[in-house]
Amino acid sequence: MFEKVRDILAKQFKLSEDRIELDSRIKEDLGADSLDVLQLLITLEEDYDIVIPDEKLMEFKTVRDIVDYCDKNVK
Repeated sequence: MFEKVRDILAKQFKLSEDRIELDSRIKEDLGADSLDVLQLLITLEEDYDIVIPDEKLMEFKTVRDIVDYCDKNVK
């Protein structure tokens, strides 16, 4: 799952995949703002046919948080 999430992050944030690690902080390390995070979640919801509640949005601090959520909720 990490590789898939990393690919989405790299494309969306226009970053090298090498810069993205499990413990990378979404805002501080990857330079995402709130709109970037929202767009990321929309992409994840569409790609994996899941629903990510708005309150979860604020809980995603690192790439690992996103991967863990997807691991638990993607069928």
